[in-house]
Amino acid sequence: MIEGRVIAAHGRQYVVELADGSLLPCFPRGKKSDVACGDRVDIKRTSDDQGVIEAIQPRTSLLYRSNEIRQKLIAANVDQIIIVVATEPAFSDELITRALVAAESEEIEPLIVLNKCDLADKLPAARERLAPLVALGYRVLELSALDHAEDLRPYLADRTSVLVGQSGMGKSTLVNALIPEARAATREISQALDSGKHTTTHAELYHLDASSHLVDSPGLQEFGLGHLDRQEIEFAFREFRDYLGQCRFRDCRHDREPDCALIAALSTGKIDKTRFATYHRIVGTQRSS
Repeated sequence: MIEGRVIAAHGRQYVVELADGSLLPCFPRGKKSDVACGDRVDIKRTSDDQGVIEAIQPRTSLLYRSNEIRQKLIAANVDQIIIVVATEPAFSDELITRALVAAESEEIEPLIVLNKCDLADKLPAARERLAPLVALGYRVLELSALDHAEDLRPYLADRTSVLVGQSGMGKSTLVNALIPEARAATREISQALDSGKHTTTHAELYHLDASSHLVDSPGLQEFGLGHLDRQEIEFAFREFRDYLGQCRFRDCRHDREPDCALIAALSTGKIDKTRFATYHRIVGTQRSS
């Protein structure tokens, strides 16, 4: 058996990087695939230029999104999620919160990158929208990917990070600035896959150095959390944690119940109203799925 790491996913075909740095296209066993970019896998070579994935080695984390129909794996074995937003176009507060909930549930450390900060007239409004997250201790790095992408590099050192964000936020600009050889790496992966249409790849892993890696993922327009139950979602809102278990009713839904500790905290400004409303939208989606 050969060990390797999945560095690209394309439908049911994966590119596995072997110990010597060579790339081998591989397919999973069976019809259902639970392989993610970043997975360490055991493979068996079936020919000189193809292999089969026999097993996935234990993961330290798995970032994915899901709804009532299916789940979409984003990346495995990452310890940092970088959520890229921009001063324009407008970003979704709920999408950020959902990504943060997914990260908190897997104990993946979040970093929010506010891109296009050279658009000075748009910057104050974007900062204001991110202020509740800053107040909760979430790190926000302001930069312009066109001129100052290097400001992100120290945050990537000795970590495996995954970039997520809506389309148009500048993720590709960041990747190309930080990893000039990224396009060449993508071409090499496309060649291994024998596919020119590489844009549908679920995610792709690049090496910054021997101990620092960056997974780029396609633009998101939604982030389903169907795999999490209400208790897991509650705990993923870090400002809720001091109050959980203090409500009068053990199964309190923090809606209209009397003596709800979260509603009390909301009324005194200790919980942000927008975040609380987003929490209810998320759990409302869970109930209907």
